[in-house]
Amino acid sequence: MKKTFPLHVPGKEDSKVVEAIKLQLTKYVKRERRKTLPPEFDVWDFACKVGSDSGTATEIPLPEVPQAVESVAKAGGAEVYVEIMASAGNRVKKPSSAQYQRREL
Repeated sequence: MKKTFPLHVPGKEDSKVVEAIKLQLTKYVKRERRKTLPPEFDVWDFACKVGSDSGTATEIPLPEVPQAVESVAKAGGAEVYVEIMASAGNRVKKPSSAQYQRREL
């Protein structure tokens, strides 16, 4: 999804417009996660960019997209550019730093 959303819509409060944008983005991510994965992959990865336009958009993790949209709106921008690209990937196991040992009583 590559889309530019207007932040000022006539007849609507700006805060309601921002909430509607965030809701639309959440629906898109949920829809993408429901798609079937290829057999060799086990998770969907999302590459996200948010900014006032496509040239100034910066890469951010998926959980920070709503805050980035709000920050563009608070900065007084007329529109916000959001890019969310889904790709299939594999989970990476985190190395265990501490080994648990059984205590003797």
